[in-house]
Amino acid sequence: MTEQIAHPDRGAAPYPGATREYGGRVRWLALFVVLLATFMDLMDVTIVGVALPKIQNDLGAAYSTGQWMVAGYALSYALTLVTGGRLGDIAGRRKVFMTGVAGFTIASAVAGAALTPSMLITARVAQGAFGGVMVPQVMSVIATQFAPGRERTTAFSLYGVLLGIAQVSGPVLGGVLTGYSAWRMIFYINVPIGIFALIGAARWMKESASDHPLRLDIPGVLLIGAASLLLCFPLVQGREQGWPPWSVAAMAAATPMLIIFVWYERRRERRNTTPLVPTHLFARRSFSAGLILMIVLFSGVSCYFMLLTWALQFGLGWTPLHLAITSLAWPAGIACTAQLTNRHGHRHGRRLVGTGTTLMAIGTALLAGVVARYGNGLTSGEIVPCMFLSGLGMGLTIPILSNLVLGDVPADDAGAASGVLNSVVQIGGAMGVALAGVIFFGGARAQAELGAAPRTLAYCVAVFVLAGLLSPLLPRQAAALPGGPAVQP
Repeated sequence: MTEQIAHPDRGAAPYPGATREYGGRVRWLALFVVLLATFMDLMDVTIVGVALPKIQNDLGAAYSTGQWMVAGYALSYALTLVTGGRLGDIAGRRKVFMTGVAGFTIASAVAGAALTPSMLITARVAQGAFGGVMVPQVMSVIATQFAPGRERTTAFSLYGVLLGIAQVSGPVLGGVLTGYSAWRMIFYINVPIGIFALIGAARWMKESASDHPLRLDIPGVLLIGAASLLLCFPLVQGREQGWPPWSVAAMAAATPMLIIFVWYERRRERRNTTPLVPTHLFARRSFSAGLILMIVLFSGVSCYFMLLTWALQFGLGWTPLHLAITSLAWPAGIACTAQLTNRHGHRHGRRLVGTGTTLMAIGTALLAGVVARYGNGLTSGEIVPCMFLSGLGMGLTIPILSNLVLGDVPADDAGAASGVLNSVVQIGGAMGVALAGVIFFGGARAQAELGAAPRTLAYCVAVFVLAGLLSPLLPRQAAALPGGPAVQP
């Protein structure tokens, strides 16, 4: 039996998951490994979009096939997140993480070597599926192996900074690689990163799993998979096809499917059998309110970046690399808040989330104003200050929000909760992209110009304001102990 070490914020009181052999810098090295793998996955979400024209020309792929190179990844990723998180609780988070990294790395190598469009699409679907297995383990590691308070807030802050950087590094790296080498390098670059992550996980990552015997809920997997597919597939493909009746019907069918899933999970919980998603988690206001805030917030963030891609490339003819370099102002703003969230996030979380979403709304409103004022004369000089201000707000919001949502989740359910959280982020992102298309294009291709940008940004402003209005539903700070009661608001 290993000897527990003292909680760094509470003197001699031990906290679950802390051992002498796993103290010190080893946990931080393990965190670096899982964050590196997460960065690789998040980067691949956006990197393909930049290289898509070259890929289509090289492989002779149709436009619809090119869309599936992007959509296939997003769909398989969304479908496996909840299951991947629960598998970590059951089989061990290090084991499941390493399985996901290995599969993602192999799929990346296959994608780089693809000779046909169908081969590349298959590899992209595999990338997304293994990414959905890999990514939920990151928040599980933070929630179970870092002490509540400043230590855990620091870990979540690092995750938030990485999230912001990954949003724009994909297009930047994609633009550089496709500009100076073959498009296949955007996939091959994952191979050395994946190998390093595997070695690092084997050496530094501690195995952790639920203390109670759990079994995978197969019917629950099928039900949540069906609900996710019915919702995400139309969101990804519906606008491209003019919102045909089947897309509306599918999204409508997602709601009763989700109700059936919840009913089934409650039934399993009453019978003391392992549910895929423990429904008692939603009784915690920090978790349920946080999920609502997350889906609202990320619909605005994804709409924001999709709008910039369309408006500045279609409207002004910017290159992907020009847009990506300009967009670096966003993660620069996030990075500037790291010290502040590290020092005060665990004590003033709710206040900082409210402040952050307000700054995001102000920055976005200013961007809408400069776009409307300068029109075709718009340059990076007008955009960068607005994006920097919104980035500051994002940096105050995301690291702390993740901590508040997962801070009082029992360690046994950390994987399932992380999977749900990541799924909500993906669904919010898909909703934002779909809504951006509806507002920006307005059903007519002729409106795909810069003049359509301010009204689309107005939606983003409204969403960020709504997120700020929802922030009082969160607890003031994270829970005092893992699995313990949340601090009352």
